[in-house]
Formats: sequence, structure tokens, C-alpha cells
Amino acid sequence: MANKGLRKFKFERRVGRTVVNPLVAVMDRIGIRSSLVVELETTGAKTGQPRRVPLTGRADDAGVWVISQHGRRAGWAHNIAANPKVRVRVDNQWLSGTATFEPDDDVRLRARSFGGDSKFSQSASAMTMRAMESDPISVRITYD
Repeated sequence: MANKGLRKFKFERRVGRTVVNPLVAVMDRIGIRSSLVVELETTGAKTGQPRRVPLTGRADDAGVWVISQHGRRAGWAHNIAANPKVRVRVDNQWLSGTATFEPDDDVRLRARSFGGDSKFSQSASAMTMRAMESDPISVRITYD
């Protein structure tokens, strides 16, 4: 099971870095944005430099929920563990906040909440996450 999770992680990281993240960046530059995509800026644990990554998330008045599909193994999750102070862009507005791992949160239910009100989109959101995850954990970013 651990090997399967590691294979999923490596595949998803490769696809994210080479296809998804550049595609989202290009779409963002030309003004195409999804309300489900937030941009997270962390501080690199090793470099101290800002690191940005697009994530699927759900914003509310107090903060944003995101899911690290690969738990603390993900680069941005590793950065949060080293320094929980982050910035997040929601609806083209940058907000500062503090990120915390929420291991007691129901990740499956959280993933469904990202899909909106439609049962179909909720199921699609949950199935997509389940296909790519290896060790999921919810992350709460609370605005400062």
C-alpha cells in the first residue's frame, strides 16, 4: 500500500508541475479563473523564498479550506509545517493567514463540499480527489 501511495504521489506531482500548474498560470494571466481555485503562497522551508501553488479550495468569511492529497509529503504542506504563515489569493485578492493541519476533519466530506450544490459535481469532486490521493489531510487557512 505504501508503494502505491508513493507511485500516486510521484505521478500526481509530475502532472501538476508539468501540465496543471502551468495551465492554471496561463489561464490566470489571460483572466480565466475558477471560483474553486485558490493560489497559496508559502515560504520555502529550505530556500526561504515565496512558493506559489494553485489548489482547489473553498473560501468562507473566516478563511479557506484546502486538502493536501498527499498529506505532509506535498511540498507546500512541508513548507506550512516549517512556517504556517501564508498568503492566499481568493477572487483575485491576496489575504494573509495561518495554515493548520486538521487531521480530525472528514476529508471525504470536505472534498464533496468543494463541488458546490450539485450532487453530480460533489461526487465528481470527491472521486477525482480519491483517484489522486495517497494520504489526504485537510488544511485550514484562517485569515489574520
